[in-house]
Amino acid sequence: MSNEPGDLSRRRFLELTAATAAVAAAGGLLPRSARAAALPHLTPANPQAKALGFVENTAQVDQAKYPSHKTSQDCSNCTFFQGAAGAPWGPCAIFRGFAVPAKGWCSAHATRK
Repeated sequence: MSNEPGDLSRRRFLELTAATAAVAAAGGLLPRSARAAALPHLTPANPQAKALGFVENTAQVDQAKYPSHKTSQDCSNCTFFQGAAGAPWGPCAIFRGFAVPAKGWCSAHATRK
């Protein structure tokens, strides 16, 4: 291999490959579903989750406390759910840094149109 300015050395190629892999591992290039798998699962014990009445299963919502809740509402059909269709868990724009269950619910639910 020549040492022309436009030629990549093997060492430089490996450096670039390692840098690209580091960016991908940090979430910049990985698919959304791969990033969601790395997120911790939200629990009802989380202070923000408590404040929004989060439950892991929409069937467990206290209807007396949340009378506008409908059993057809769950995270999978919410505007804020960012998981892939059919995924059991996914990121949520409300609970940044956590994955929420597709069958979950919170009082911030906004049905996706």
